[in-house]
Amino acid sequence: MTATDPALTALAQGWCALSLLHGRIEAHIERALQAGHDLSVREYSLLDVLGRQHAGEGGHLQMKQVADAVVLSQSATTRLVTRLEDRGLLSRYLCPTDRRGIYTDVTEAGRTLLEQARPTNEKALREALDQAATNPELVPLVRALEAHGVPA
Repeated sequence: MTATDPALTALAQGWCALSLLHGRIEAHIERALQAGHDLSVREYSLLDVLGRQHAGEGGHLQMKQVADAVVLSQSATTRLVTRLEDRGLLSRYLCPTDRRGIYTDVTEAGRTLLEQARPTNEKALREALDQAATNPELVPLVRALEAHGVPA
């Protein structure tokens, strides 16, 4: 294959379209969450991931798992956790069975903010997808996203 191979060019164009769609969606959601709840997309994502933890077996996530879920490095995730903890939205405590482990839980204030922000996030996502669907290059990606969560 050469650099001008049509298959490579199409793949690169697809990647550019996906990157464009992601950037537009994230920027739209960011504006909505900041304006309505003083939350960034990353902060919302972290609260959402941690809010889905449970007390049962395997219910608490290790920091690496959290970092992977919010697509950040472990150090960036730790800084984000600290920032939300300083705002009273998260709390940390030692794992009762392994004193080296530290768990992070969403506080009541964090749960309240998450529940208030969830409809804003969903509405902004829908708006961003609807806007993207007006661009013929992005329509297949929008449709694939919409079909992703639909049960067969």
